[in-house]
Amino acid sequence: MRGVGKVSFFKRGVAAAVVVAALTAVPARAENLADALADAYNNSSLLEQNRALLRAADEDVGLAMSTLRPVINFIIAAQRDYSKTVSSLGILTRRNNSNLVPQLVAQWTLYDGGARKFNVAARKETVLATRQSLLSIEQTILLRAIAAYFNVQLQIENVAIQRNNLRLLGEELRAAQDRFDVGEVTRTDVALAQSRVAAARSNLATAQGNLENARAEFTNAVGRGPRALAAQTRLPAPPRSVDAAQAFAARNHPDILAAQHQVKAAELGIQSARKGLGPSVDARAQLSVTDQMNSSTRRDDAFLSLQLQQPLYQGGGLAAQVRRTMAQRDAARGNLLTVQRNVLQDVDDAFVQLTVARASLIATAERVRAAQVAFDGIREEATLGARTTLDVLTAEQDLLNARIAQVTARTEQSVAAYQLLSAQGVLTAEKLGLAVQIYDPAAYYNLTKDAPAASSKQAKQLDRVLKALGKR
Repeated sequence: MRGVGKVSFFKRGVAAAVVVAALTAVPARAENLADALADAYNNSSLLEQNRALLRAADEDVGLAMSTLRPVINFIIAAQRDYSKTVSSLGILTRRNNSNLVPQLVAQWTLYDGGARKFNVAARKETVLATRQSLLSIEQTILLRAIAAYFNVQLQIENVAIQRNNLRLLGEELRAAQDRFDVGEVTRTDVALAQSRVAAARSNLATAQGNLENARAEFTNAVGRGPRALAAQTRLPAPPRSVDAAQAFAARNHPDILAAQHQVKAAELGIQSARKGLGPSVDARAQLSVTDQMNSSTRRDDAFLSLQLQQPLYQGGGLAAQVRRTMAQRDAARGNLLTVQRNVLQDVDDAFVQLTVARASLIATAERVRAAQVAFDGIREEATLGARTTLDVLTAEQDLLNARIAQVTARTEQSVAAYQLLSAQGVLTAEKLGLAVQIYDPAAYYNLTKDAPAASSKQAKQLDRVLKALGKR
């Protein structure tokens, strides 16, 4: 099982360097996306939970290794014997003995056809699967932080747009009132302007509420509240084609790799169960001393045996165990196929979503430009009496909608770019080049894989590691 003791991270994708540059290309004194992702990585309790689950899987390897070694027990027993003997002559003899019996018992399975070795190999595959699952959790956490980061940006811009809209509508209301005072417009025009101002106040309140919700989500995702965010973040370059992205994901996505290791673990489990049907040889050694406490008598005993055992019948349980492991293997294969299909679909969805968002952003930019020209023209015409107040308000609403659509499209493009990275399996702290201490999944495993004794050097290192983890 080579490779278990090494960090099993994926090979870096060609987009990794672009991603690092994208994360760091931000103005000074502003919190950039890399800052938020680093804190999300460091502060995530979900990551801590799954790292603990990985350490538990590491210990399973040590437990499986321990079954290959002898078991030695020290036993001390205090005994009190009562006996009564009546001879043929009717003589009654009573005995009352108190014994102290210390024993040293060793038992070792010398041969089992390789069942325990297959079990060790299966546990190692489970460790590799759990490492990939940890990377998948890491991607989920970072993607959530990314979505929260850009959503805060979106809501901040939305509040600014709504506040500016309220200011413009206030000016329109005052202009309508002035024109009404000189008889150029009717009270209906004033009422229309008042209605739009009231709606703008409501929209601003809603936008401010959405901003508070976005900040709360950011705090939950990152582990702290947002600071001043960078205005723009350069996005990673997309892959050349959806086929290239899918091919990369099929080789590197942690969900697929985890499912592959689960299939291997299940296949090894079948081998272990089948070997368990064969014979086994156990050696047993026992040393004991019997000390009679009410006399000076002492007896020393030594016992050594070899035992050959062959299961013949256990009510059908032996065959059922093999069939059970085969069913688990079939389920793991089915899960692998499902995961592969889901990953490829996720890549396709993310690629399409990014393409649509980029096209939408281009279209909304043109929409804003045209709406601004229309609004400026209609507003100027209204001062000359060629346009009504309703025309001005309608043009202003069109401009507002265009600006909101533009910032929304920009946010969707940003999130989609990183969603595509996640779908390919490269949205990890290591591949993004975050300024964090990358968690090494092999460090703890290397200390536990051989099931060190409590008094060994490795065990003392483990104690220090566990103490450090407990203080976090």
